[in-house]
Amino acid sequence: MPELPEVETTRRGVEPYSLGREVRQIVVRESRLRWPVPADLTRKLRGQRIEAVERRAKYLLFRTSAGTLLVHLGMSGSLRVIDPAQPPGKHDHIDILFQDKHCLRFNDPRRFGCFLWLEPHEQHPLLSHLGPEPLSEQFDGDLLYRRSRGRKGAVKPFVMDGKVVVGVGNIYANEALFLSGIRPDRPAGRISALRYQRLSDNIKQVLTSAIDQGGTTLRDFVGGDGKPGYFAQQLSVYGRAGLPCKCCKRPLREVRLGQRSSVYCVACQR
Repeated sequence: MPELPEVETTRRGVEPYSLGREVRQIVVRESRLRWPVPADLTRKLRGQRIEAVERRAKYLLFRTSAGTLLVHLGMSGSLRVIDPAQPPGKHDHIDILFQDKHCLRFNDPRRFGCFLWLEPHEQHPLLSHLGPEPLSEQFDGDLLYRRSRGRKGAVKPFVMDGKVVVGVGNIYANEALFLSGIRPDRPAGRISALRYQRLSDNIKQVLTSAIDQGGTTLRDFVGGDGKPGYFAQQLSVYGRAGLPCKCCKRPLREVRLGQRSSVYCVACQR
């Protein structure tokens, strides 16, 4: 699934081609996504000018004076800038065409993504219970420390909980915990404030680095310009179970936490 850096990479890629531009037409070839595409989406968005292109967690928000288009890429979706003359492929479900002839094309082989419409000032249930953004000033070690008190569950699922902080997906949680020297299965409530400060700093560092490099291409993801991300070349633990730790050379171990693969070093993390 595209994680926060991949979604932010997409946002930055499509923003120059949509911000300030008027929507000329929407072509919906397949409306059966995770939730049905609203039947009146074309009527509501056509003729509107995109006033802002934002990201909240893993959602893209295209804001207009009439309302907001809410987009999620799902498990394997992508939103790319293309020449509208390019024939659609099998999984090219939606086109947004602008007056200047640019086109945003949504491709989603598994159809787990979504295109939804929010009326002005509407707070959608998908967004209403989200925690702070990890790159914002509201997120720090003190927040993690306070919200972890009394929790007996493992720290990795804790930092991946969108109600605690949004957008820290499996890849980046593995990497940040490794940099912080914290085992992913350590009880969240038994980690000190100092170590949580180190973890929050490393979450910011890992996400920022991944965004700067265009995300992590593992299977399906490419950015808005159709190019892959390169952060995968710097992964220290994710996907490296059984391989030597890059620091101490001991074999990395793998455990399952919250139905997710978690890779760590028994020597460097405690």
